[in-house]
Parts: sequence; structure tokens; C-alpha cells
Amino acid sequence: MAERTGDKSVLATDAKLRELVNRLKEVAAANLESVILYGSAARGDFHPAHSDLNVLCVMGSLAIEELSRVAPVVRWWVVEQEEPAPLFFTAEELRQSADVFSIELRDMQDSRRVLFGADLIDGLRVPVNLHRVQVEHELRTVLLKLRNAYFSAPGDAQLLTPTLRKSFSSVLALLRHVIIAFGEESPAAPRDIIARAAQLTHADAAAFDSVLRLREHGDAHLEVAKVYGAYLAALEIVIRGLDKHLPKEEWQRTRKAHS
Repeated sequence: MAERTGDKSVLATDAKLRELVNRLKEVAAANLESVILYGSAARGDFHPAHSDLNVLCVMGSLAIEELSRVAPVVRWWVVEQEEPAPLFFTAEELRQSADVFSIELRDMQDSRRVLFGADLIDGLRVPVNLHRVQVEHELRTVLLKLRNAYFSAPGDAQLLTPTLRKSFSSVLALLRHVIIAFGEESPAAPRDIIARAAQLTHADAAAFDSVLRLREHGDAHLEVAKVYGAYLAALEIVIRGLDKHLPKEEWQRTRKAHS
């Protein structure tokens, strides 16, 4: 039964994506150059209850008239399908953005599915040094958001549990990129990612495992306030471990010396 349910979920997801592409083709016509799926659905660890369908759309022009044409499709996708708005780029913007969207583009290079048009991700050069800076920035941003969320509901398991679940997809993706920043190829399985990132940074793997269990199974035996605290502490250690291994000051001097 579980396998049949999983098959139905995959079919439903594929149907949604086909409908999105068909609607985009209908309104954008020749201006639509590429539609690419990335993120968990492309990697194979998509969870219908907690994962999003992340889509990149490449257009020949993104003038206001073209945005107006695709706006109804984006509204349908966001409001009716409850998915995040696709990212819209021109091909030139995509090439020029590799330095500031290094995490996203590295993810797309590692795992993507071309739904329509050309594979415009293949061959993009993503600067490794700027990738490390963005990883730290994103980790610190997640940590700040989690702290602020706790202020709104200190110790309240009912309100904190959705926050933990929602945050974990982003945190898991960032742990993958911590491993990459350390110069290694990241494993694919979530628990393997957690284990290796924890080893590299000396963080508590159990803290991340608890949130993963909460997301996957809604474990009622977990003390959510304790889990939340351990999660915050583990993120702090990961950030310190990354900064210690690749200090920004030394990285800047090294880069200047080789430039």
C-alpha cells in the first residue's frame, strides 16, 4: 500500500509540473526558453507533506509586458497549487548570477530535471570561494529566524513543531553545502548528510536527527523545547566549524595572493 501511495504521489507531482509547463508555454510562447525542476524533487528525496516544487524558468525577455502574460500562471501555481513562485531569469542573467546564487546554482548542477527547452545550467561556472560565503550567510539567517520564532512561542510545542519541520529542508540543504565547502562530495541520504556535516564541524548529529524524525514521523515522544534548543546549539557549532575551517580573512588573503 505504501508503495502504491508513493507511486500516486509521484504521478500527481508529475501532472502538476506538466500542467505548469503547458500553461507557461501557452502564455509565453516563443519567449519561454527553458523550465527546470531543481531541489528535493529533482534529487529524489521529495516529501509531499513538507517539500516544495522548485522551478526555474528562463525567458528571452522579462520586460513588464512579458511578466504580465505569465502572472496568471504564477498566481495559479502559488495560490491554487500552494507552491513557491518559480525563479525567472534571462539566460544572460543566469550566467551573471552564478556568483551571488552559488548555492542554488550548485544544487541545480548536482540535481535537476529539464521539463522544457534547453539545459541552460550545464556548463555554468560557480565560484567556489563565494559559495563558502553564501553558505555561512544562509546558515546565520536560518539561525536568526529560528531564534525569532522561539520568542513568539517560547516552549509551546504546538507552535514550535511546524517551525522545526518547515526549517529542516533548508537546513538539510545547507548541511550538504557545508560538506561541499569542506571540499568533499556530499552524500545523498539525509542521515548520511547529517552524520558527515556533524563529523566535519563537531556538531551534535542527534540534534539534527531529532528534527528529521519530527518532520518524517511527528514523533510525539520528543520534548519539543529541548529539541529546539539542541537544534539551535548544533547550528551555532556548524557555523563556527565552517568559519574555523575556512576563515574569511585567510580566504581573502589567499585569493588576493593568487589573483
